[in-house]
Amino acid sequence: MNTRSMARWKQRTLGRAAARLAAAGALVLLAACATAPGQAGLRPEGTGASPYGQFLAGRAALNAGRPADAARYYGAVRILDPDAAGIADERAFVAALLAGDVETAARLAPTSETTSPPNLSLSRLVRAVEGMSTGRARQVRSLLTPESAAFPHRAATALLAPWAAAMAGDKEGLLVRPQSPGDRMVDVFGLLAQARLFERTGRLDEAETNFKVLSGGDSPGQVMVLAYGGFLERRKRAPEAIALYDGLLATDPRNSAVKAARARAAAGRAEPQPTLRQGAAQTLIPVAATLIAAGQEQMGLAYLRLALRLDSEQYAAWILVGDLLDGDGLAEDARAAYARTPPTAPEFTTAQAKLAWSYQRAGDKDTALRLARQSAAGGDVDAVINLSDILRANEMFSESADVLDPVLASSPPDWRLSYARGVSLERAGRWPEAERDLKAALALNPDEPELLNYLGYSWIDRNENLDQALEMVRRAVSQNPRSGAMVDSLGWAYYRLGDFPQAVTTLEMAVELEPGDPELNNHLGDAYWRVGRRDEAGFQWRRVLTLDPDPKIRADAERKLAEGLAPPPLPAARKP
Repeated sequence: MNTRSMARWKQRTLGRAAARLAAAGALVLLAACATAPGQAGLRPEGTGASPYGQFLAGRAALNAGRPADAARYYGAVRILDPDAAGIADERAFVAALLAGDVETAARLAPTSETTSPPNLSLSRLVRAVEGMSTGRARQVRSLLTPESAAFPHRAATALLAPWAAAMAGDKEGLLVRPQSPGDRMVDVFGLLAQARLFERTGRLDEAETNFKVLSGGDSPGQVMVLAYGGFLERRKRAPEAIALYDGLLATDPRNSAVKAARARAAAGRAEPQPTLRQGAAQTLIPVAATLIAAGQEQMGLAYLRLALRLDSEQYAAWILVGDLLDGDGLAEDARAAYARTPPTAPEFTTAQAKLAWSYQRAGDKDTALRLARQSAAGGDVDAVINLSDILRANEMFSESADVLDPVLASSPPDWRLSYARGVSLERAGRWPEAERDLKAALALNPDEPELLNYLGYSWIDRNENLDQALEMVRRAVSQNPRSGAMVDSLGWAYYRLGDFPQAVTTLEMAVELEPGDPELNNHLGDAYWRVGRRDEAGFQWRRVLTLDPDPKIRADAERKLAEGLAPPPLPAARKP
């Protein structure tokens, strides 16, 4: 069976995050060189705990991505040694912010002029958001002056400023378009903020001009399409809104947010105008997403916490928070974040899928399957696809394929769906059906390297269509030369064709790229044996046993260690 390809499929499906909360930008510098107290009412743990010991525990917890624990330890420093409170303040500020306690973070935010400019800008931003969240926008507006904000906080400061002006009743300030020279994100989302605030003040023509600019072009984004569509719905122009939504659905047919908007418009229920706090919160989310995409996960998490302080019903933000926490190994906290999304929200299916995968990664397969089945019971296409993925991850291959049958029968042709079912069918031993689906997927997307490699390797592993398979795998490798799995497929093709020296050279490259893959090491051992390098073959097979192979690969390696390989077969027949 194609176990290596299956392992690679599972890895992509699970979407395992790399370790997060590494040193990243000014917020990490703040955490690394400043100090901080915790929340009122906290008590130190353990008899005889020392301020220094609690401080060290807080630093370790913060570095490990456990901000709530860090805040508790820093709070203990204050209780044990009030004179040391100033030393702990900045670290507790960070810990409280990352843990989602923005109220405490605002109280602990550093204000000294000796604070570094980036940290002082973050402090001002946190205090401004807290003031906007508690009806004190007039008092905090002065904190949102983009020209005095330091990188990387200029964008958020600029984008929040007009919303704070609106909350403070400044009818002129709220219409000033946010500016940050050279910042494309501020240009785009500043125009969106201005459009929304134009609408609030009744300047509808100017609002629509902005909305049209933002939602025009060949590939408008979901945020802009939904914003303009909502405007059209409120203007009682539902047919135009539906046409706008249909345009995006033509390229992204399973977009749940756009589907929900279309259904609402078709039913004549106009989307309510966002409140000022909702608008301010929605302004921060793309800033957070940009930071996360750039590897600044801590800063992104901090901004998401600020957005949720402004509006706790920003469910896309809760899902992003869950992703970050889950990637940090805080599974329970991540699940609590995913669970914040109610069944009525368009993001519910996504949240439930992520909740199920959280249990899957933790080894609780029964709970993962139960949640996935419950979500799919309503017939939502994305929920059914997620159930298929989880069934496949649990090696329930036939059921994984079968649940996709109605989706494929009722949906427009989609290579990803055919590929997914083909993988499950191949793993279930239903090769003729699998081959049909994999070929259908390749016909829809003939240059997709994953498809080329999967079907090509499957043929190679079955000793079928070797010339065609070799060419397909070569094409896949040319697009992904750093993929050990794809290079292994190419090496195995040479092995099947009897070109053992070339197989050794290619398989050595594959193992160098992915040294911890048991199947790649197993293949290299076979190739070494065929060219007479018996000691190296034995070394590779013994190494396989240390790499947590699946039972089939383990049994194969143990057999070869005991018996070696039979005489090589005749090279596979090739087309003239």
